[in-house]
Amino acid sequence: MGKAGFFSKKKIYSLVSGAVEKVLSFSFYRTYLVFCLNHFRKVNNQEKTALYEEKLADYDYIKQDVLTKYFAKELFIYFFICFLFFFVVFFVNQILLLAETILRMRVPVASVLRLIVYCLPGVVAQSSPYATLVGFLMCLGRMVTDNEILILRASGQRYAVILKPVIFIGLLISVFSFVMNDYFLPLGTLNYNKMRRHIVASNPAVELESNSIKKMNNSVFVIGDVNGTSVSDLVLFDSSSDSQRLIIAGESNVKKSSDKGVIMSMDLNDTLVYLLDNKHPKSYDVIDAESMHLNIFEDTIIESNSSIAPQEMTSYDLVKKIKDMQAKEDVSHKKMNRYKLEFNKKFSMPFGSIFFALLAFPLALVFGKKDGQTLGLIFGIIISVLYWAATILGQTFGLRGGYNGFWMMWTPNFAIGIFGIHLYLRLRRK
Repeated sequence: MGKAGFFSKKKIYSLVSGAVEKVLSFSFYRTYLVFCLNHFRKVNNQEKTALYEEKLADYDYIKQDVLTKYFAKELFIYFFICFLFFFVVFFVNQILLLAETILRMRVPVASVLRLIVYCLPGVVAQSSPYATLVGFLMCLGRMVTDNEILILRASGQRYAVILKPVIFIGLLISVFSFVMNDYFLPLGTLNYNKMRRHIVASNPAVELESNSIKKMNNSVFVIGDVNGTSVSDLVLFDSSSDSQRLIIAGESNVKKSSDKGVIMSMDLNDTLVYLLDNKHPKSYDVIDAESMHLNIFEDTIIESNSSIAPQEMTSYDLVKKIKDMQAKEDVSHKKMNRYKLEFNKKFSMPFGSIFFALLAFPLALVFGKKDGQTLGLIFGIIISVLYWAATILGQTFGLRGGYNGFWMMWTPNFAIGIFGIHLYLRLRRK
């Protein structure tokens, strides 16, 4: 059984590799030449048959599969190197800063490592598109500087010989990034929030930092000195759609709670409470108490406990959620647009790789005549920063301004793709 399984796996691998090789070696132009050659052979046109035999011989002078494999290998090597670079950048920016904050809260190292692992899918998905742009620009720029593209063109090869592996590798990277973004990122976010709830529930004081202001979902804490589970001074601003509360307390004590949904309990001393009615701003109630017990619920610190946030959903779950929300009349436009924006983000960020590939190919051929590898790195980083800023602005305008989530997320990709196609068409006309 083991031997049969081995040979079946080997056979499947050979079939898959053979199919991939056929896809990479396929050429519309060569198919057209073969079709014309067979046609003129059937009608017995000797002159045209000789002409297309000569064209086909010239086209096959350099084996297409060898060229395609060479370009694919070089593109992948440069992509992998740039991927490691961007991975380290985003890792340091997001993960290590998070770890430093959590460690300062006296969280065990094992829990910190688990939190880092849960954040890794986001780092991988974010690094892939930028690595595609910079890696492809550096690779193709180096080929232009070394006159490899010039030799290829002088031998009668078309730009499509290079464009084909560029598109194919870019598409593979997009699919890989989409899987990370659509499945592993929501899974990591879900586990991250669960882990954070567990950390706060086991030691509620980790959420309180001395002499700080902590903003939660609908509340703001102004915290005095914190010594273990003791807080010297505390001011709480709590607001809802109908009312607001202002709680001022002296010495307070933070402790765990066994009640479901309660993440921490606080015993407040020398407490003064102001209750304000938003509909009648001139009237308010004042409560003065020597001691008061305050429960802090999970959804006060972490966005939602009873429902799953959009970031924790796959694209399939988001589609179902959006359809359910559209069937209801009481769903606000802002909430609906938030889910639509997150759904489009599931696709726009990963498939940015294919748009970057479309831009990198003609752009490298334009500026790569002298020191193309260095210029590819410089231009790639500049474009990456601009693209990152555009996506952040689009997300901000979509969430806060209520603008259409589709256009906010896809406009940077469309702009890059249109510019890349325009440059490629100009190259072909030369």
